[in-house]
Amino acid sequence: MKTTSITLVGIFLIGIFIIIIILGIYLIALYNRLVRLRQIVRNAWSQIDVQLKRRHDLIPNLVETVKGYAAHERTVLESVIEARSKATRATTPADAIKAEGELSSALARLFAVVESYPNLKADQNFRMLQEELTSTENRVAFARQAYNDSVLQLNTEVQSFPAVLFAKMLGFNQEPFFETPAEQKEPPKVQF
Repeated sequence: MKTTSITLVGIFLIGIFIIIIILGIYLIALYNRLVRLRQIVRNAWSQIDVQLKRRHDLIPNLVETVKGYAAHERTVLESVIEARSKATRATTPADAIKAEGELSSALARLFAVVESYPNLKADQNFRMLQEELTSTENRVAFARQAYNDSVLQLNTEVQSFPAVLFAKMLGFNQEPFFETPAEQKEPPKVQF
């Protein structure tokens, strides 16, 4: 009888040991997968950051060009400059996403004002800057899509069972999507 109980205890301990090893292997694999996904998200954000820097560098030149034609549109020009300043000071992706939304709205208002100035629209320097900014906006949109795809993968993994049980404990949280703010979804109103 003693031999049977020792054998059962031994089998039970071996079973527990095997479960611990399997759980350990799973946690290592989960951690490595989450690290890879987080690095993909960070890389995608850095691609957005590069395009936003390019955008921020173009805006002062655009504002200066518009200023020569539309000096009395001071509030619109100041809102663009202020929004750019906020965007360049953003330190986290969430702050940058919010600030870039404000900057995009300010730029939309600026381009709505530009519609009132045919001479400005015909200015070669302005057209060149506008084309550069449009090209940059397209690059930002592409980088934003890549970032959102990466965030989707990471967030799905973090929220999926059984990873949801361990992700927070391993230091992994959901990342914010780079979404279009509500005010940008409405077309700018142009009044003459």
